[in-house]
Amino acid sequence: MGADFVEPDLVTTKDGHLIARHEPMIDDTTDVKSRQEFASKKTTKTLDGIKTTGFFASDFTLAEIKTLRAIQPRASRPQQFNGQFQIPTLQEIIEMVQGENSRRARVVGIYPETKHPSFHAALGLPQEEPLLAILERYGWNNRRAPVFIQSFETGNLKYLRTRTTVKLVQLLDADDVGPDGKLTFAAPYDKPYNHVITGDARGFGDLVTKANLAEIAKYADGIGPWKPYIASFAGAGTTPITTTLVADAHEAGLVVHAYTFRNDSLAAQYGGSAKAEYDQFFLYGVDGVFTDFSDTAFAAREALTLVLP
Repeated sequence: MGADFVEPDLVTTKDGHLIARHEPMIDDTTDVKSRQEFASKKTTKTLDGIKTTGFFASDFTLAEIKTLRAIQPRASRPQQFNGQFQIPTLQEIIEMVQGENSRRARVVGIYPETKHPSFHAALGLPQEEPLLAILERYGWNNRRAPVFIQSFETGNLKYLRTRTTVKLVQLLDADDVGPDGKLTFAAPYDKPYNHVITGDARGFGDLVTKANLAEIAKYADGIGPWKPYIASFAGAGTTPITTTLVADAHEAGLVVHAYTFRNDSLAAQYGGSAKAEYDQFFLYGVDGVFTDFSDTAFAAREALTLVLP
């Protein structure tokens, strides 16, 4: 499909293994809810300040995780693969990617995200050193490696910068977009959770000032903003409301990788054309995009490359 990177979100098992799931709760992305042998594992934990009930990967050993099967959580997407595949470890993903690179004579990288690192650290399951150990084992713990590590928290990225030269990316979140096209912020999407713990008053919206972008550049190589940080629409308006974030980040020496682009979740203003959305953001100068549809993004990028000088 033309992807440059494979992006596994990482959570940690009870016995310290990094596996690829979008959240610590595995209710909607595995068949765990139908597995009676694990019914007693359903519990309530505080996740980034929010009481959350479900099945947490951190209560399962890797051997138990491997008995589960993956489920497509989006009902509108194809369901025919449900129940067919195991939950992969980070090692398995790297081996798959490196194997394909060798077979295809092409370099594709990985772009792991440490999910809720403060939550995992509080459980005695810190993610940073296990992640670096795995990268080291596969020869990818260095500046030249095709690897970006991303996080919504700032503290673990700052720690990682002291331990590795791998490229790091600060993710930027928000709660929603208001009718005026401006971002809104509500917990737990208002600030990096380590800021809540340490009493740092800065929220995600504060991190995009020039001064804070310069601060980010001291420990990270790029930012990963939610798309509306760059451009959004007010109500049914057809003219995008744009910001200077891409230019400001570039001025600070940071690359910009915006998220998440989906063919099946487009603003009405794009008239059902995913290509129109990609064209808009590529022309704004983003350096990369996170997408669930790599083939569409690749085609849009290639077509735009042909017409730009």
